[in-house]
Amino acid sequence: MISIVSSPDRKDETAMAIGQALRALLRAGRGMQTAMAHGLKLGETDLAAMDEIVSSEQPIGPVELGNRLGIRSASATVLVDRLEHAGHLRRERHNTDRRRLVLHASESAQHEVRVMLWPMLGQMANITANLDENQATTILRFLHEATEVIQNFSADLTDDSHTQGKTDSKTQQQ
Repeated sequence: MISIVSSPDRKDETAMAIGQALRALLRAGRGMQTAMAHGLKLGETDLAAMDEIVSSEQPIGPVELGNRLGIRSASATVLVDRLEHAGHLRRERHNTDRRRLVLHASESAQHEVRVMLWPMLGQMANITANLDENQATTILRFLHEATEVIQNFSADLTDDSHTQGKTDSKTQQQ
């Protein structure tokens, strides 16, 4: 339990405690991904690929998957081949653009993940059940806003102008 002392710096202390808790949550999430990959006998990139395929609002193909993972098209093709061969996904023709391939997680892969996640999801449901409506709304808003901040930060870091700035400063130092 976080103890908040009433003082002029109380908001700063609270913000720091929230930031530390959020970092701990992100680390725990990375640890969970590593453990899941191990438990499913997948590499972490393979698991990240499956997550992208399953959580995408629209079906994606091998090229877009590679872009999302930050890997080259040839590497994405090898990754998709490996996952398809292992029975984790299947390739299908796009409904309207028959030239395009889209990727779908297999039922067996989805089942394996659900079985693995079920105990954790049950515990999360228990935590959520103990929240009143105002608490749940506040936490949900915070999580959405924090996710947006993290996504924007990540996008800014991968922006060419940001990378170019670092390259220019390194060149100037040499």
